[in-house]
Amino acid sequence: MPKVVLITGATSGMGKVTARRLAEAGYRVYGGTREKNRPLPDTEDVTPVYLDVTRADSVEDAVDSIVEREGRIDVLVNNAGYGLVATVEDGTDKEMFDQFNVNVFGLLRVTREVLPHMRRAGGGVIINISSFLGKMGLPLLTHYNASKYAVEGITDSLRFETLPFGIRVHSIQSGLFATNFVKKGLAVNADTVSEDSPYKELVSHFVPIVANAINEGPSPEPIAEAVREIIENEDADIFVPVGGEAETFIPMRRELDDKSFEKRVKETFGI
Repeated sequence: MPKVVLITGATSGMGKVTARRLAEAGYRVYGGTREKNRPLPDTEDVTPVYLDVTRADSVEDAVDSIVEREGRIDVLVNNAGYGLVATVEDGTDKEMFDQFNVNVFGLLRVTREVLPHMRRAGGGVIINISSFLGKMGLPLLTHYNASKYAVEGITDSLRFETLPFGIRVHSIQSGLFATNFVKKGLAVNADTVSEDSPYKELVSHFVPIVANAINEGPSPEPIAEAVREIIENEDADIFVPVGGEAETFIPMRRELDDKSFEKRVKETFGI
């Protein structure tokens, strides 16, 4: 019997590729989308389900509909997320809340709704799509960094809570891949990128570095491969770095003391 998988944020980028690859591998895949009654692009074998992670009623309805149809959810991939480009000085209350509402609170809402079904089934797998920026900081991405640090903390703690029920929890610490993240996954604070901003020099230097790394980056196929590997390998690592930045900086972060690591980050990004 094929495993039933729910992937949030499955309309583009990593979520879309992962949904397609798992469906091709024989999984029963449900892809979360915020657009009602619209099929997922190029994912004919993936069943779309309306799922807005910022709305508890939408989350509850989506999970209930899958369980009613399939009887269970074996795997949850928490993929939905976006990034805010803003300095701490400029970030508004709404921008701060919205960033956490999707990346952190949304993840918690979906996980909260799925857990009782996994617990009663006696097992399951939860995979949180995180980032190498959940282990290190970069300028202008503080809010996004903080949200991914939170995802790492959730993964750490949730593993202990779910241990008695045979539910595995993992994090994929993604690097930068060629996705629609720049077009669809970034929100930009107008004051931060203003010509009058005191951070103008930092913005003009750093934003193109990130944008180019994403626009010209590799395909996100390795993320899909990592998700499948975690699902099928009960001894999979807890935290799985995927992509150049993740595979470079996460081991470096472990090896160096704080000041030495910060120095290497400054040198790498010309900060």
